[in-house]
Amino acid sequence: MAAAGGDKLPMEVCKGINGLDKVVLREARGSSAEVYLYGGHVTSWKNDHGEELLFVSSKAVFKPPKPIRGGIPICFPQFASHGGLESHGFARNRVWSIESDPPPFPTNSASKAHVDLILKPTEEDLKIWPHSFEFRLRVALGPGGDLLLTSRVRNTSTDGKPFSFTFAYHTYFAVSDISEVRVEGLETLDYLDNLQSKERFTEQGDAITFESEIDKIYLSTPTKIAILDHEKKRTFVVRKDGLPDAVVWNPWDKRAKAIVDLGDEEYKHMLCVEAAAVEKPITLKPGEEWKGRLELSAVPSSYCSGQLDPQKVLQSS
Repeated sequence: MAAAGGDKLPMEVCKGINGLDKVVLREARGSSAEVYLYGGHVTSWKNDHGEELLFVSSKAVFKPPKPIRGGIPICFPQFASHGGLESHGFARNRVWSIESDPPPFPTNSASKAHVDLILKPTEEDLKIWPHSFEFRLRVALGPGGDLLLTSRVRNTSTDGKPFSFTFAYHTYFAVSDISEVRVEGLETLDYLDNLQSKERFTEQGDAITFESEIDKIYLSTPTKIAILDHEKKRTFVVRKDGLPDAVVWNPWDKRAKAIVDLGDEEYKHMLCVEAAAVEKPITLKPGEEWKGRLELSAVPSSYCSGQLDPQKVLQSS
């Protein structure tokens, strides 16, 4: 049966900005996602009303070797400056390949709207990070319009040596007004503050709200975090597995002006909440595989005397 709005393929490869290859995923009820092979980078996630749920900068440069500003950059094999490589590693500025017949998934998503990508190191990559790996990424749309990303990293080295890496899905959520947003689920947790030399602090007991620059790595976080957008009456729910940390970032006005590929006022309409493994690097022996899963959903927020009731969101499945 044709999907609403014509018979559109659930997965289609086409040309994106500057002729870069991209994959368009479409779910029968109307939600969609776009993934650029450059960076294995999700750049769009729309609900069944066609509303864009991810933020991409109006000044984003879709031109290698510059990473794309916004969407969901993959930070691998290094998050930020936690190591000797370029910031956030190199996976986000390499061209990934579509894998037509990947190894089976233990939990196979029934969605036809999915794509499997693979990244292997080039000779140049091995010079800067001398470890053989296969990084498989599945991007899928669930029947309710949820966006699912599953990363599988395998140590394929033949030299018998383990390797360690840090990782993040650097998700940029589109929000109406950053000063009207709150994040639930990270209260009372320890965090490393990147604005204070990664010093360790403990978060207070209230929801996180935003009135200045923030760049924190929350540790031992729950599997579910809620981002409540008061103005849009929308809640993003982040569910994650294999990713103990959560990075919360907004550059605010001064820092935004210093970021060349971000509009001066665009910080107001974005918030990064990143499922990550940073504090304790992941170590793989030869033949071992790590899996990190992210599931994003957007649901209408319920109000109670002007206050959101996040506990309902966090306690529901």
